[in-house]
Amino acid sequence: MTTEGTVEAFRRAEELLAQRRPLEAIRALEPVLDVAADKPSVQLLLGRAYYFSAQLRRAERALQRVLELDPSDHYARLVLGRTLQRQGRLDEARTQIRLATTMHPVPAYQEALGEINAHIATRAD
Repeated sequence: MTTEGTVEAFRRAEELLAQRRPLEAIRALEPVLDVAADKPSVQLLLGRAYYFSAQLRRAERALQRVLELDPSDHYARLVLGRTLQRQGRLDEARTQIRLATTMHPVPAYQEALGEINAHIATRAD
């Protein structure tokens, strides 16, 4: 696949995910993965597509790969935290979301952290 074809396939996968068609986005990413599997942006898009298609273990692996490649990716940490949360792994989720919030203190991240803290507090009762 040419560089131009790779970029087009990546953009198509982004569009499909934006249209809430994660399984099609995963299929669109297949040729991109053949040539650019170690690109954080590719793994992040793949992780998000897995997350939105409820393939949570696969999402977790892709997002962890993003963080291996770029530990400073706050958005990958947020999505990993949400992925862990959906798996019921609340303490691990809180760690990732807390890191994301520290790196990028925006209201959406702070709300996510508040939500997970509330779930953990409820669980402790």
